[in-house]
Amino acid sequence: MNKVIRGKAFVLGDNIDTDQIIPAKYLAYNPSDAAERKYFGMYAMDGVPKGQSGLPSGTIPFVRPNEYKSDFAIVIGGRNFGCGSSREHAPLAIAEAGASCVVAEFYARIFYRNSINGAYLVPFETGDRLCEQIKTGDELEIDATTGTLKNLTQKKSYQLKPLGDVTPIIAAGGVFAYAKQSGMMKA
Repeated sequence: MNKVIRGKAFVLGDNIDTDQIIPAKYLAYNPSDAAERKYFGMYAMDGVPKGQSGLPSGTIPFVRPNEYKSDFAIVIGGRNFGCGSSREHAPLAIAEAGASCVVAEFYARIFYRNSINGAYLVPFETGDRLCEQIKTGDELEIDATTGTLKNLTQKKSYQLKPLGDVTPIIAAGGVFAYAKQSGMMKA
C-alpha cells in the first residue's frame, strides 16, 4: 500500500451499487485473462446515472470513451458505497481503471472486504460528508499513515477513520498474501 496517495477526485453520491460500478453486461470478460481484464477498467462506472459525477452537468465520465484508464485516482462516495451484489468485479473495475482507493462514509460490507481481500483498493472511511465538499477534479492527497486527506485544490484537510485490523492485509497485498506471510497458509 502506498503511504501517500495523490490524484484527482471523482465524486459520487449515496448508494452507488455494483451494477453501476460495472454493469452485468461486462461480466462476460474474464478477469484472469490480461487481454480481457483491461475491459473492466474501460467500463468502470459505466452504469452510474448522469448527474452523479460531482459536477452540475454530471457529464464527466470516470473513463473517457475508448480508453482503459481514468484520469481520476481517488473515488469519493457517500453512504452505502458498493451495495448490491457480492461480485468482486466492482473493486477490480475501479482498480483496473487506475484508481487506488475509495473514500466513503460507509460501505456495503462485501464490497469493503472484496476491496481488501483482493488487494484491489484501499477503502477509507470518513465521518464527514465529503461527497458534498469535494468536487470532481479536485487534486487530493491521502496520507494513509496519519489518515489525513488534503484537498490541495480547496486547501482543506479532513481526518479519515483508521483502517484498523485490515491494515496488515492491505500492506501484504491481499488476504492470500497475508495468510502466506503470517504462516497461516503454506507458500
